[in-house]
Amino acid sequence: MSEGKALKVRVTFAIILVGIALMLTAVVTDHWAVLSPKVEKYNTTCEAAHFGLWRLCTKRIYIQEEEPGKDKGCGPISLPGEHNCSYFTHFAPGESTEIFEVTTQREYSISAAAIAIFSVGFSIIGTVCVLLSFRKKMDYLLKPASMFYTFSGLCIIISVEVMRQSVKRMIDSDDTVWIEYYYSWSFACACASFVLLFIFGIGLLFISLPRMPRNPWETCMDAEPEH
Repeated sequence: MSEGKALKVRVTFAIILVGIALMLTAVVTDHWAVLSPKVEKYNTTCEAAHFGLWRLCTKRIYIQEEEPGKDKGCGPISLPGEHNCSYFTHFAPGESTEIFEVTTQREYSISAAAIAIFSVGFSIIGTVCVLLSFRKKMDYLLKPASMFYTFSGLCIIISVEVMRQSVKRMIDSDDTVWIEYYYSWSFACACASFVLLFIFGIGLLFISLPRMPRNPWETCMDAEPEH
């Protein structure tokens, strides 16, 4: 691998590592979406929730009446209160998440988590390929590495869309207790990781391709080898 090409690979790889870090942050944290029920009584506590791919966290927040006659959700979630987290029952039988399980689709949650695991796997394989490519005459591994990173980006954005559909169906359900929701920073990390992994995965593919001829009469076979 030439010195110029190696520099391009290192810069691209560094940006991809940022994307991987964002993706891992999204996968292991519990702030994909924040849910708020309608507040029926004021000057008492209500229960808001935030969740990720694996766990549901609830928070009891004390709410005071500010504008009489106006519907108000429970929150914001940043207010102080008693905090409790538990794994979804389909991942950890015996955990108590009934308040969530009644109004969400179990299949959506399992699908989003499984697809995210594929994203993690693709990114690990891609990283191994890039590290091996720095060895002498092994830069051919850059091509599969770029495809693994691209697949990783596609998987995480599919997981994002599955989660988004799950939240939408939950809010639209007749049995739901939630009236407000918004996507939080874990969701933003997943979206940002898709952008970095997909774009720079493709960029790594272009870097790994043979040098194009510099002159109209020069063919790829005539070009000087890079090794």
